[in-house]
Order: sequence, then structure tokens, then C-alpha cells
Amino acid sequence: MPALACCVDAAVTPPGYALAWEGSLPASAAVPVSLISGAPPLPSAMDAGSHWSPSHSSSLYKVDGWGAPYFVVNSSGNISVRPHGRSTMAHQEIDLLKIVKKVSDPKSSGGLGLQLPLIVRLPDVLKNRLESLQSAFEFAIQSQGYEAHYQGVYPVKCNQDRFVVEDIVRFGSSFRFGLEAGSKPELLLAMSCLCKGNPEALLVCNGFKDAEYISLALLSRKMALNTVIVLEQEEELDLVIDISKKLSVRPVVGVRAKLRTKHSGHFGSTSGEKGKFGLNTIQILRVVKKLEEAGMLDCFQLLHFHIGSQIPSTSLLTDGVSEAAQIYCELVRLGANMQVIDIGGGLGIDYDGSKSAESDISVSYSLEEYSTAVVQSIRYVCDRRNVKHPVLCSESGRAIVSHHSVLIFEAVSASVPAAPAMSPLGLQYFVETLTEDARADYRNLEAAAMGGEFETCLFYADQFKQRCVEQFKDGSLGIEQLAAVDGLCELVSKEIGSSDPVRTYHVNLSLFTSIPDFWGIGQLFPIVPIHRLEERPGVRGILSDLTCDSDGKIDKFIGGDSSLPLHEMEGSGGGRGRYLLGMFLGGAYEEALGGVHNLFGGPSVVRVSQSDGPHSFAVTRATPGPSCGDVLRVMQHEPELMFETLKHRAEEYCGGGSGSSSGVDTDDDDHGMATNNNHNHNMKNNSALASSLARSFHSMPYLVVPSSCSLTANGGGGFYYCNEVDYNAVVDSSSGGEDEQWSYCCA
Repeated sequence: MPALACCVDAAVTPPGYALAWEGSLPASAAVPVSLISGAPPLPSAMDAGSHWSPSHSSSLYKVDGWGAPYFVVNSSGNISVRPHGRSTMAHQEIDLLKIVKKVSDPKSSGGLGLQLPLIVRLPDVLKNRLESLQSAFEFAIQSQGYEAHYQGVYPVKCNQDRFVVEDIVRFGSSFRFGLEAGSKPELLLAMSCLCKGNPEALLVCNGFKDAEYISLALLSRKMALNTVIVLEQEEELDLVIDISKKLSVRPVVGVRAKLRTKHSGHFGSTSGEKGKFGLNTIQILRVVKKLEEAGMLDCFQLLHFHIGSQIPSTSLLTDGVSEAAQIYCELVRLGANMQVIDIGGGLGIDYDGSKSAESDISVSYSLEEYSTAVVQSIRYVCDRRNVKHPVLCSESGRAIVSHHSVLIFEAVSASVPAAPAMSPLGLQYFVETLTEDARADYRNLEAAAMGGEFETCLFYADQFKQRCVEQFKDGSLGIEQLAAVDGLCELVSKEIGSSDPVRTYHVNLSLFTSIPDFWGIGQLFPIVPIHRLEERPGVRGILSDLTCDSDGKIDKFIGGDSSLPLHEMEGSGGGRGRYLLGMFLGGAYEEALGGVHNLFGGPSVVRVSQSDGPHSFAVTRATPGPSCGDVLRVMQHEPELMFETLKHRAEEYCGGGSGSSSGVDTDDDDHGMATNNNHNHNMKNNSALASSLARSFHSMPYLVVPSSCSLTANGGGGFYYCNEVDYNAVVDSSSGGEDEQWSYCCA
């Protein structure tokens, strides 16, 4: 009898006998799981008995593609950061697992006691990205004989975090790097930061503008900031002319041009003639005329355009830049005092490591190729038109900040396929209670199993199950019987190889708060276990977050896979502890777009700098994630009043009564003593209840992982931390101990 027939036959054993599976399908009959379920097969290197190494994991997760030059798999099987990119020396690499240990370990053992999820900010990576962009343009300018310079601006909408913006201004000061603002709060932020920046740095004002926005921008020029008001709508010019005269400020004006060149990819909806922002040629000519009539044509100094985010190829870039350069030269011919051409954003990054122009999440060029294409295109047009080369500006946000932060979160459990178990009652004792159609399906299933017809088995198993479900809904089948049917069908599916092998890993995270672009626009990010990469991952899984929405899951991954290779989760008793994953290249937009869905707040945040002292890194700033009370305040609730209400309710219903509860008569002295003891007990109980409620308001909304699941970093090595003021002194010192004072920097 074929092995599958044994499976069906086992289902009809008499009561009291365990139903066990004793065989397997013949090798010729086994159906590859991946062909039925759609899950991609695990690599051949993962076959039983094969050697596995960190380099295998690096290839499996494509780390060398999307991670270069900042992320690698180290020899311990952990993800390491190379903070200075290609210039990073071996001893400067930072092990992410060690950061997590330092941050999450309790203070009593030398840690910071912060809770995951966690954002790790890496200012050294941010600095390297800025310097790499600047170097790429400088090389292109020199090699092409271009006769002007490059000075970029960072669009603060990508990540408005105070320390990110301040770092960019500080790191970019030597090469006049500026900021771009698209709203009044962003303008205030940019003005404040640029007061400490290079006076030549540009402050580009984009977005819809009202009189207050324009007044603020003009005021910034009075404050000696190099502010340019870019007209997005023709009507804004009237306000600029009127308010500048009232404030006695000579403005610098630019226009955003709607190009014919259109980005046809996922991020190209803002480009082309139908784009949301910008002026067409008719409107640009009217701006020139109006400025000329107002005696302010010399104020017209900048041309801006935007092809779209994630420009996939240099051929599209060349088309757009060449078209814009022609408009620039025409404005020079019309008498405008043109100085700058702002090519906008669009410098893409390679999220999936494919280096493909056909992918919405990749690009087919390097920084050097991007800058060369820009410089070459503008130089060619300007030389043909005999126009002085303009200053080059770009608004690269994604390319600057994406790599500098890593979101680290923890898998708290995983769905493990239940071992198909049959009820010891056996199916034979209720088959006769089924409808004739259901009994026929069961007999057909048994016959197909006997004949080794596995596809037919699946058909009749499914049909048999559906008929039994109908009987259950009618009330003529009990839950024990239905469970036996479920067990049989699951066992049939497992033996044939059609059961879903993909597990669901439940992660301590809110997708909507921390990775909103995945849910909103289908943006994919590299997600990788940050440790155990010296081990062969044995299962495939999807990630399910803590929210109550079915959309709160990640079931698409780079490379087009619908599941991710993962390791078996082991409990705290297994000695392995926590299972940590990292989402990479999410430094742009995700924090700015995240909300408070389900009232989950943002993650804890630490700032980690590379140290050349006895330790590889220093945690220079730490901010605990928002508490339950914090996120309640965001939605206009008042945690203090809520606490008082709950405390009074708890005292009323949970505090306990007065007097003796024993029911035994006592004399007066004993009664007084018992009453006093009971009163003291109630006071302690009320105090404990109040403390418990208060802790709930002050804790993070995310799950608290038991301390028994503490993490051990591979490779040893010390840790230290310090406050930001003392950081430079500590880095220069050859010593640095664990006794340095830590202080939280709360938001």
C-alpha cells in the first residue's frame, strides 16, 4: 500500500489507538513544495550536510549589492557597519549586535536599559554620503572642464530630525551645503540651522506659499541667509513683489519649470507637463515680463526642475537636464540674471542590489556616473549657446540620508505548523453520520490514496473538508469531528507537499509607524537578520506586526520574493535568546511619514559614532521611544486625568473592604488590631495598584521582552558611552571606562 494510503488508513483506527504516520511518499511521487506553494526554493548551498558560512548569508540576502560600501556580514555572522565607507579599516567596523546589547541591556549590567524597536543613527555614514556626493561632482567638474562649482541642498522633508539636519549643515559647511524647505515649519527649521552654516549655503524655498511664508523667506534674506524663493505657482510672484517692497528687501527668485521629459517609473507621477508643481513655458515668459515691468528682472537667478524620485538611468537624467539647460539659456537671452540651475531630487539608491534600470527600487548608475551625466549635459548646452556655466545645485535627500539609519526589531514568536494529529476516536465512527456526498468523497479519497493518485487525493480531501464544514455550520457535526477532518486533510497536504511551508514571524513593530512606505506605495527595503548569519536559515517566513490590521505584514521582499529565509526561533530556554532583524536604507521618509496607528509610537533612537579608542563605537545620544502617555497626548487625551480616573476606580473596586474577613468573633483588642492590619493591607494594595497604572502610562506601547532573553554579542569587546559634549575628548583618549555618566536626552 502506498505510504499516503497508510495516512488515510490511520484515520480510521479504533478509539484508544494513537494515530501515527509511519512512512513518507515515494521519492518519485514527492512534489516540490516551492512549485505548489509559490515559495522560492532555498539555495542549493542550504542542502542538508552542506557547509554554511557568513559569506553564504551575504550572497543569500544580497548584502554586497544593496549594502556596499556601508554594510557587511562579519566573520562572527553579524551585520557590521563600515562607517567611513570604502575608507573604513577593519578595526573601525561596528557590530550591530553589540550596539543592540549595549542599548538594551539593563543599567545594572552596564547597558542603557532602552526598549526595542530601535533606530540606530550613524552620523559617520551621513558624513561619508555628503562627502561622496560632493567628491563625485567635483571630479566631474574638473574632468569636464566645467567653469562653475557644485553646492547641494538637503530637502528636510526626507528626515526632519534635529540632529540629522544639524549634522548635514555641520558636515557640509566646508563645501557650502544648504537646505531646502517646503513649508513654514521647515523654513523656520532651516533658517535656524543655517545660522550656524556657511553663509554661501543656499536656502531653497519650495512648495505652496502664502504671504506669511514669503514674508518669512524675505526676512531670512535680511538676516544675511542666502535664500531663494522658487515660484511653484505663477500667483506667488505678485506676493513676492508686493511684500519685498514693503519690507525693503531685494529678493532672489527662481522658478520651477515643468519639463516635457517624464519619468515613467513608479516615482514619476510628479514629472511631465501634468505635474503638480511648476510653470510651463507660457507662465515662465509671463514671470519674466512681470519682473521686468517691476524693475526686478535681476532678481531672477535660479531655474529649478524635478524629473521624479529614483531616476532609474542616466539616459533619462540626460534628457531632462538637457531640456532644462535649454530653458536656462533662453532665460539668459531674455535678460534674467541667471546664476544657478537646480536639478532637484531624483538621485536614486539601490534598494535591492540589482543595479538595474528596470527596477523601481534600483538604479543603474553610480554617484560618479550621475554627476558626470549632469555636468556633461549642462556644459554641452551652455557651450553651444555661449552661456556662462551656472552653479550646479541638487536636492538629493534619499541618497544622502537613507543609509545612515538602521531600524532594528525583534521577532517575538513564529507560527509553527501544527503536527497533523488525528482524534483517537477515529473517523470511522462518524463517517456514517455524514451526508452521502461526504461519505462518497471520503471513499474516493481513500481509493486515490491506495492508487497513489496524489493530485486526485488533494481534490477529494478539499471536497471532503468543505462538505464537513457545511455540516458543522448546520449543527450536525461536532467540533471534535471537524478537528479530525482538519487533521486528516492537513496530513494529506503535508505528505503530498502542498501545505504552505511559509511561517509567520510576529515582530515587535508597527509597520504603519516605522515602515509606512511599504504599506502605502509598496516600497521594498532590505530586511535581514542582524545575527546568526553563520548558520544556515532553515525556513521561510513573512513578518507580521503588532497592529490589529491585516495589512500590517511584510510579505514582499527585495528580489521579488514573497517570503524571507529565516532561522528557527528558539525560546529563552534554548540558549540562543532573541531573534533580531534589521531594516536597512530607511533613513529617508519613513520617520517623517510614520503616524501613531493603534497608538504605537516611534522606536527608541540612539546615535552611534565610530571610535578609534579601545572600543569600536560610542553611543553619544539616546532617546527612549514615546511612552503610552506620550502617544495618548498626540491624540488630545490627558494621561494625568486618565490616571486619576483609573486610580479612583481601582481603589473603589480592587482595593478591598475594611474589617475582618475571617468571620470569627474577636474581642475588642483583637478586633482593633485586625482592623488596623486590614487597613494597612488595603493601603499597600492601593499603592501597588496606583504604581502599576502609572507604569503603564510611562512604558512604551511595544511588547516588553523578558530579561531572561538577554543577548550575548559574539566576538567580545568592550562598550562605552558618553554624553555628546564629552564625545570628542573620549574619542581622542586611549582610555574610557564604563563609569562615565549617562544622561537621557528626552524628546
